[in-house]
Amino acid sequence: MVKISRPEPNEYDQFYSDYLSELGDIDPFEHLRLQSKSLIKIFSVLTDKQAEYSYAEGKWSLKEVLGHLIDGERIFCYRALSIARGESQSLPGFEQNDYVREGNFNLRKVSDLIDDYKICREATTRLFGSFDKETFLRMGKANNKNISVRAILYIILGHEKHHMNILREKYLKT
Repeated sequence: MVKISRPEPNEYDQFYSDYLSELGDIDPFEHLRLQSKSLIKIFSVLTDKQAEYSYAEGKWSLKEVLGHLIDGERIFCYRALSIARGESQSLPGFEQNDYVREGNFNLRKVSDLIDDYKICREATTRLFGSFDKETFLRMGKANNKNISVRAILYIILGHEKHHMNILREKYLKT
């Protein structure tokens, strides 16, 4: 895999700044592996009933958070693939609350969601592992905002870290 550095601020919309600032200086490929291991460890001990817990009315359950992470990673990977292959059109945004509602994640077994996450993370690792240095620097548009392929990788990592911090604070109290 190519060694890549952190994206420059002009490679992503400032909306994602908090996600990237949480990461520090990392090896993104090692971080993909470590994050996956940590998330699986947390979710694999939950029963289906425990994973349906939400800390407040109108907040996502643990299953819904996991489903959101899977959906988000899939969408970000589609964006990375499209830009890597030279797509010149702006890729669409998505309304996360609609996706979670339509995902019916609370009706699924937590073990099935974990399996989906593992498959998704493996596909993410393979996709980004297939890119050369020039591809990581390629710019495109998503939701009418400029973004690079390497920024998308870092956003995937920062997005998951953001949600895992919320899980630890609001759901798991660890």
